[in-house]
Amino acid sequence: MKTIRWMVYREVLAAIVLVTLGFLALFFFFDLIDELRSVGQSPELYPVSQAVLYVLLGMPSHLYELLPITVLIGTIFVMARFAQSSEFTILRTSGLGPGRALTMLLLLGCAFVVLTFALGDYVAPASDRAAQVLKSRGLARLTSGGTGAWLKERQGEDSVAVNVRAIRSDGLMEEVRIFRFDASGRLASQTHAQTAQVAPEGDAWQLATVRSSSFVRDAAGDTVRAERSQLPQLRWPTAITSDMVSAAVLKPDRMATIDLFQYVRHLEANGQSAQRYEIEFWRKVFYPLSCLVMVVLALPFAYLHFRAGSTTGYVFGGVMAGISFFLLNNVFGFAGNLQQWSPWLTAAAPGLIYTFASLAAFGWLVLRR
Repeated sequence: MKTIRWMVYREVLAAIVLVTLGFLALFFFFDLIDELRSVGQSPELYPVSQAVLYVLLGMPSHLYELLPITVLIGTIFVMARFAQSSEFTILRTSGLGPGRALTMLLLLGCAFVVLTFALGDYVAPASDRAAQVLKSRGLARLTSGGTGAWLKERQGEDSVAVNVRAIRSDGLMEEVRIFRFDASGRLASQTHAQTAQVAPEGDAWQLATVRSSSFVRDAAGDTVRAERSQLPQLRWPTAITSDMVSAAVLKPDRMATIDLFQYVRHLEANGQSAQRYEIEFWRKVFYPLSCLVMVVLALPFAYLHFRAGSTTGYVFGGVMAGISFFLLNNVFGFAGNLQQWSPWLTAAAPGLIYTFASLAAFGWLVLRR
């Protein structure tokens, strides 16, 4: 049985590697074509060599996204080829029963679960940060939309809204605006800093070139006057870290699971909607497990009876089933965000649906036929 296991693993791994390299080559080509537009904007500061390196640093993120579907395609191809050449029939007569075959592929799927988790939580976020720093050196800074990133924090009875227009490659924040509201929701002060950076202690921001306006009110709550001041530097106490600012600027699907969890807790503690980030957090938790779903979905193809030339059609059908899984995953994500569904159920539903469907197909092909 050990010989059979290693033979199947060798064939499946070779097919998965081949399919993965093909997809990554396509993504590299299209990403590089898209990145050449940025090279045209500033060829002296952002040459082609940096664009190529930027695209290469984005490959771990593509690998993280592609790995479950390449696992599906590679496993389906091998299982269908075994069925067409009657090799799987010989393996079954050698003692490879349905339970053993399922267990064998699930063990292989567990290895890809670990690999996908490591890519999504460690390799891809680190490479994305390096890519953003590399690009910001040529294009000056990173921004999020037309108004930058917005964050909110409670400080005692007051609430604070912070706007960061851009982040430079060295981590320095540009065009920082801080709005403080009192317990009644009225604007108490407004602070504008040309640049800011998180203090080494992590409990404050060091603001530079500061303009501040404080609004003094009478007993009735009406504004009496505005007191304005200008300071070269100002230390502003806050619990907002640089990772939280980066989370507001970067896409949530490019963040590590623990960073998403901490950011969700920060949003909830400050009365902000965290639905989008909660769904993304649970998707990061369940996404690696989709590799198990893919190998279970591929196993029934080994029990089909192929005619000559019919393998391609079945493989294409399996690939379309895998693509529909990812489409359903995205649809559930958008619908759950709009309809305020339970985040963990929204993230787990596509995997559960396809797991039950693949197990039903496996049971019908193996146990009934």
